[in-house]
Amino acid sequence: MKIESLDLTTEYPRSPRELLGGYVVAARMLDKCRAVIAGTNGEYHFDCPLDNTLLSFAEISADDFRAIVETGADDAAVGDWLRANARARSPQDIVQWNNDMRDKRISEMPIELQLFLEDYIPRNIPSGKIVRVWFDVYDIEEGRI
Repeated sequence: MKIESLDLTTEYPRSPRELLGGYVVAARMLDKCRAVIAGTNGEYHFDCPLDNTLLSFAEISADDFRAIVETGADDAAVGDWLRANARARSPQDIVQWNNDMRDKRISEMPIELQLFLEDYIPRNIPSGKIVRVWFDVYDIEEGRI
């Protein structure tokens, strides 16, 4: 089956702030997974540290997520699958996790990611742009803010 995919060598995946299935990160993770399957991921990776924040919270594996994507499921079907297969949590817990992710400061991240971003940010974020939270790195670099 042919997977409809973005060409991430010429365009960007969705912002990590965009919701899919009620979760931040999910839409971006889906874009990258589709692109990996299609071979159009460029420098983007599926099952990266950002993706793993959602996979860990939802308690699903990257392999299981990829398997549903490989069926050619559209965004709505993947969102439904995510809601059905993620660890059961209250709406309040999901909103709280989403907001924690939206507001995650670099200093609150594991030290390995802090070390990576220490060099990454000055190399890839235009001078004068202020990174206040982790998601800003993606949205500034990809021209959304």
